[in-house]
Order: sequence, then C-alpha cells, then structure tokens
Amino acid sequence: MNASAVIIDGYVDEPACLGVPPYISPYIRTIAGVLEERGIGPRYLTIDQIRADPGILTSVPRGLAIMVAGVTVPGKYLGGTPATLTEIQQIGARLRGMDRLIAGPVGFGYSPGGGEKAIRQAISGFDHLLTGSPAEALDAWLSSGKTHGEHSYPRSDPWAIAGSKIIRQHPSFPSLMCEMETARGCARFVTGGCSFCTEPFYGPPSYRSIWGISAEVSALHAAGARHFRIGRQPDLLTYGAGHGEFPSPRPDLIGELFLAVRTAAPDLRTLHIDNINPGTLARHEEAGRLALEEIVRYHTPGDVAAFGMETSDPEVIQRNNLKAGPDEVMRAIAMVNEVGGERKDGIPDLLPGLNFIAGLAGETKATFEKNEQFLARVLASGLLVRRVNIRQLMPFEGTRAYTDNALGRYAPQFRAFKENVRRNFDLPMLKQVFPTGTVLREIVIEEEGNLSFGRQMGSYPILAGIPIRLAKRTILDAVVVDHGMRSITALPLPVKVNDLPLQALKWIPGISVKIAAKIAGARPLAGIGEFRSIAGKTPIDHLLSFTSPSVQ
Repeated sequence: MNASAVIIDGYVDEPACLGVPPYISPYIRTIAGVLEERGIGPRYLTIDQIRADPGILTSVPRGLAIMVAGVTVPGKYLGGTPATLTEIQQIGARLRGMDRLIAGPVGFGYSPGGGEKAIRQAISGFDHLLTGSPAEALDAWLSSGKTHGEHSYPRSDPWAIAGSKIIRQHPSFPSLMCEMETARGCARFVTGGCSFCTEPFYGPPSYRSIWGISAEVSALHAAGARHFRIGRQPDLLTYGAGHGEFPSPRPDLIGELFLAVRTAAPDLRTLHIDNINPGTLARHEEAGRLALEEIVRYHTPGDVAAFGMETSDPEVIQRNNLKAGPDEVMRAIAMVNEVGGERKDGIPDLLPGLNFIAGLAGETKATFEKNEQFLARVLASGLLVRRVNIRQLMPFEGTRAYTDNALGRYAPQFRAFKENVRRNFDLPMLKQVFPTGTVLREIVIEEEGNLSFGRQMGSYPILAGIPIRLAKRTILDAVVVDHGMRSITALPLPVKVNDLPLQALKWIPGISVKIAAKIAGARPLAGIGEFRSIAGKTPIDHLLSFTSPSVQ
C-alpha cells in the first residue's frame, strides 16, 4: 500500500473566462475520497501551482501520483488553464520513482483546442491510463490492478463525502466553486444524442439521489465551501425525469433537490446551475416553467441557464440530431426571461446563455448568416441573454462528428461571425444586462495589474476590469462604469473621489481625461457640490464618496 499520494489537477471542465471562476471538479473530490477510504490523506496541486513553481514537484513524497487532465470544451481561459499534452508528459517524467496514473477526459483523446480532432494516444511519463469513471478506476487499480472503472453513484457518493476536505488545499479556497454532479448519461441516448457529444458514451441517464447530493454538499459546507454549481448533466430540468427523447421535467424533484442543498448549506453564498436544454422548455412549457420557478425560488441571483443551441441552420440541426430549432430556442429564451428576468440586488435573477459550435456536418457559408439573423432577432425582441459562447468543434473518437464534420472549411466565415457577434450583439446586450451604475457584489480579483481583473462567484459571471492595482484574491464591491464586448469596467465602492488615481478617476461616467485632471488638481474635494462644479452630474453621483484621502 502506498503510504502517500498526490493528486495533480490539470483539468478544467469549461473555459474559465466563459464558464465558472476557480473551481474543483467532482473527479478530484471522489478520487481523494478513494484515497481517504484507505487511510491516505492526499496532497493536492493544481497545474497553475506547478507552472508558477515547477520545483514544487520535488517536495512531493514518493508514493502514488494521480493526474486528472484533458479538455472537453475548447476556449480561452482566465486562470485555471488546463494542462497541455507537453505539460502532462513533463510532469509524468518528473515523477519518476512513483506509481503514476492519469485519468479524466484525456481518456477520450487529446486536442490542443477547438477545430482539431481529439486523438487517442499513449501519454508518455505515466504508468497507467485509468479509463471509465476515474474514482472507480482508481479503486479498481488499488484493489486488483485493473485500470477501468464502471460508474456507480452508490459506490462514489461515500467517496465524494470523504474527499470533500481536499477543497481546503485549493489555492483559491474559500473563493472556490464546487461543481455538483446530478446525473450522467443522455436522455436522447436511443437516437445517439447530439453528433459531437460524449455524454451518450455513459448510456441512458443515471440519476444521483438527492440524499447523495445533499450529503456531499453538507460535507463540503463543513469543509468551508460556500459556492455551489448544480448540474453537470446535459439538462438539469430533466433531473429524475427518466428516459425518452425529451422527458418532461419534474418540478417537484427540482424543488426538493434545491431545498435539500439549501438545508445542507444554510449560509451558502452562491447556488447556480449548469446546462438547460431549450428543447425541453419548448416541448414542455408548463412543467418547464414550474421547474424554472423552483430553481429561482432557491438559487442566488446572477444565474445563467446555458442553452446548447449550437446553430440556427435547420440543415445542420437535422444532420447532427440537435436539440432545438431557432423558434424553439426563442420560446425558451422568452420563458427564462419571464421567470428569471427580475432584477435582484441590481442584477438579473436568471438569464439564458447561448452556445454556438462551428464545424458541424451540413454547415455552409449561409449557416453563419442564419446565426447572425437569429441573434439580431433576439436583440430586436428586447429579451436578455447573459452571454454567447462561440467555439469550434473538437470531435472525439466514437462520436458521429469525428468522421462527419465541416472542420476548417469556413474559417473566414467563422472569424467574421465571431467578430460580428462581439460587436453587434454582445456589446449592446451587455449594456442592457449590466447598465452603467449596476453594483456587482463580492468580486474576487483573479489577475493583479494596473488593470486588475476579477469576477463574482457563479455561473458565467461577467469579467470586470478594475483600473487599480489590487492584490489577487481581494474581494470587493464595484460599480459598472463602462462596457467592452465581453467584459465591463468597474470602480470599487464607495467610489472615493479623493483617493482614486488619475487613470481610475477618468473612468467615472461622463468624465473626460481633461476633467479628471482638473478634479485631481483640486483635491481634496469637500463634497458633491464641489465635484459637480467641475464635472457636472454623473450617473453614479449617489455612489461617490468624499472622505479625506487615505494615508498611503
């Protein structure tokens, strides 16, 4: 028996700048639980820690090394960038003398990014590739030397509970999202699901019990977790709904699930969701609406229901067995706005997000025009959409898209479409979702600089650039003062006019560089009257503060 173990986290489920802030996946926690069950308290390292200090691996005691790696969703990342194939192999080579295991999506194959096939290949530097469900595979290897594990919630739930305390070793703890799995498998398994998706590999849906989920939440809460994302299944609305192409939601179970989570973590700060199938909402409007209402009853504001739309081209939808056509998606967008569009603490309660994929079979130049027309229709409707993700297909072996696709055929059109969306949809939509003067609570700084970057905890939180050098992991409230195509500029609250450096002062809405210089020269200002005599009124006058300058 190995007396010590290290878990190396090189896996990110979704691009952090598009998806969630720093988070720790169920893979890590259940693997830790397998080790805890055997009396081994594992050490935990992220790939970012190793990048910052490669020598940290020399301090790892000899024993067992398990690396979780691979990418399932291509994209750009803010922190938490997944391990590259080169990094994976280098880490394996540095761990000579240990039993080296690798697990996670890397078992499906590896691709450096969207637009390229994920190729299955041997990973040098590691002794064994754990296939199937990582925790069960590790358990099998420790018990019998086998390297494959069949998934079982009755087996893995105790591991999830036992491994919960590993979150304390994450460098971002306690500002850390804990993703909670609710199911595996695809309700559309009989028809093969979407052509590009790996979820059908798990077969028809296997639903995790409410007890198992709430017991893990309770253990995570006891370990210090306060931020949770519920889902990690193709369609959260169909939790417990059974099989079938488009099963009807069970609002009673959705409500029971979210109440159980709230009970297990009564002082949680974030409770957000993952994927929602727009086809479910369009086909089951009454049940879908009631299920959304249950989510809104218990979650925290600023939530996003991620719609896997993929395309608005009927030919591409048909060729790839996708979930919903453009009219159905429009109806689903409207339903989420109707249930979740109210602002709470200044931000929308629950909004839809849209995902597009380029490179699917049946795609033509006209596909991109149809997608642009659909988004123009959304913008004209007055409905709100939190964000649009656009990525290129990254097909895995075993999916239909692996051999039937349009990879690379329309690269110029893809680039033009992406740029068009950013300028003509994202920017005006962002101004509607987060108008100037919107207050964002508890932004966590993730990148320090003259322009510091941070986000709130949650699903798809807006990236905020703050024109002040702030230490990493600083938590602050801020007010929106300007908009980019995928981010906003914000100033810390209260907006201390007498303290702000000049480069920040000029971001007060309506303040030019020239006026900012005049204000700086006249400081300290006595109050709003003196400020207005120089600058006039601004949209955030009520948030300005004129206390004496801080002692530096």
